[in-house]
Amino acid sequence: MSTAVKTNKKKTGRAAGDTGVQTSVSPAPTRTRNRPVDTRPTIRDVSALAGVSRMTVSRFLRSPEVVQEETRQIVARAIDELGYVPDRAAGALSTRRSGFVGLIVPTITNTNFAQAARGLTDMLRRDGFEVLIGYTDYDDAVFLRHVKAMLARRAEALVLPSGPRPVSLQRLLNRETIPLVEIAGLPTRPLDRVVGYSNRAAGRLAAEYLIGLGYTRIGAIGAAGEGTARDHRGGRRIDGFRDALLEAGLSDEWVLRQGDPPVSFTHGARTMGNLLDRAPGLEAVFAVSDLVGVGAMMECRRRGIDIPRDLSLIGFGSFEIGREVVPSLTTVGVDYRAMGERAGRMLLDVLGGRGETDRVVDVGMQLVVRETTTAARRPATTRDVTVAETAP
Repeated sequence: MSTAVKTNKKKTGRAAGDTGVQTSVSPAPTRTRNRPVDTRPTIRDVSALAGVSRMTVSRFLRSPEVVQEETRQIVARAIDELGYVPDRAAGALSTRRSGFVGLIVPTITNTNFAQAARGLTDMLRRDGFEVLIGYTDYDDAVFLRHVKAMLARRAEALVLPSGPRPVSLQRLLNRETIPLVEIAGLPTRPLDRVVGYSNRAAGRLAAEYLIGLGYTRIGAIGAAGEGTARDHRGGRRIDGFRDALLEAGLSDEWVLRQGDPPVSFTHGARTMGNLLDRAPGLEAVFAVSDLVGVGAMMECRRRGIDIPRDLSLIGFGSFEIGREVVPSLTTVGVDYRAMGERAGRMLLDVLGGRGETDRVVDVGMQLVVRETTTAARRPATTRDVTVAETAP
């Protein structure tokens, strides 16, 4: 296969058939080093195609309801045909409205935070807001960087995970005047507004349930975090769990926190294996997350430990996988999607000037009893044996 390459040659005279007409070809657009040419359609292009003024197009983009219906349809068709995307950054400079809310979460591998993001986004989109999401991997330095980036882009509000923060981040947030909503916890000193639940109470609820089933050798597993990563909310659950054990006169020596967050099935399996090696006679275990709990179930299965006959297990979070595994995982559940929706309603009320709302909302939690827990088996007593022998 050959490729013909057309070249321009300088001619000193006219060849036969030469009309003498020169064809002018515009040079191809150039691009700066590593930067593509910006060929995106502009508001001027929309105006020309629609046959209306640029002011009309701008008015349509800001407040379409004030533009006549026929004109709205014409402008909308032109925008669709050109693929025009408004420059929100430029609009934010003139209107001081960016149209987005920042959401920062500790991880994107946790489906509960995904549900919170979904609930928040669904609610805010009703009033034309979009949600920009950043995740920190439980790293405070990344958290600070995300906050600064979102503030620099004029976020109209921020939704943040609750928990202790470094002084530099706390100082930055304290200076902010935009609405702030903390989720997934109930801090004692909120930044502004809160929609969440008590992680400490969740851990206590799990312990009290296992104690009520008659267990005395009870353990717990979760992440520790030894570098910059810290699972503050999981730590609060462990604290509440320990409180309940000690108040019942039980030992807390089988509480094991190891590894860095975010937690996973692998983390749960390894931590459970280490705990079983240390306490082979364990009767029941609380996993700080359902992800950890399912991993713990896998490790027990590998070791031939039957759940719940040999060991009862309870998790936290009411993840979908915990509902579908066999046996299904008993858990302390929180409706994260409803939490996100409630945070969204709170922000819409504040941003829309619709009056003061409750600044702290506790969404609560529920004990979801499934198949991985059962009552403790009591050793047979003399009376039990006698009754069994005399029963008809």
